[in-house]
Amino acid sequence: MREREGGFSGPLDFPDDSNGYEEAAEVFLRARNPAIGAATVLEWSKRLAPGSAVLDLGCGHGVPISRVLTEQGCRVYGVDASARLIAEFRKRFPEAHAEHAPVERSEFFRRPFGAAVAWGLLFLLPAETQKAVIGRVARALRPGGAFLFTSPREAVTWADALTGRISISLGRDGYEQSLRAEGFTLTGEQIDEGDNYYYFAIKGQASDVR
Repeated sequence: MREREGGFSGPLDFPDDSNGYEEAAEVFLRARNPAIGAATVLEWSKRLAPGSAVLDLGCGHGVPISRVLTEQGCRVYGVDASARLIAEFRKRFPEAHAEHAPVERSEFFRRPFGAAVAWGLLFLLPAETQKAVIGRVARALRPGGAFLFTSPREAVTWADALTGRISISLGRDGYEQSLRAEGFTLTGEQIDEGDNYYYFAIKGQASDVR
């Protein structure tokens, strides 16, 4: 919660559920490289069933992640806590489902999905919220459903380059433990051309994937 001048924080102040990305939305729209992550998500999406419903958590303006998924024939459900970014998402993808909400409180979790993606999102959230989101994804995915997310392999904290806010990676072991606790199997890891570290998981055992 931001402080007013004089250090007083009163009832008219509200927490920023976008973790600073509403304020930085215009900079983000200009700075986001539309190539970074596209090839990795494309290869992942090719393993999904045709027409899969995919939940894009922290979708932003949808480029390139939702764009790739849409071009592959997926039915995309995008949720983002930034009003500016979700408005841009709706303009770019009028046929997609869109929700302006913090991802951990998304109403989309009430319906089933074949896959979910959280690109550049989880580490923006507090550690316990990250674990809660992983749990909500697990409950929303059908058996054998796929989950892709990015976060550094190391357990580390740092200041987000765009917002200056603290980001938290649970680290490879921490994420695997959280995934396993929610019934996921970690099936792979990868790093892309932008040095983003990917985790690939499925709901259930590897033998559940068809």
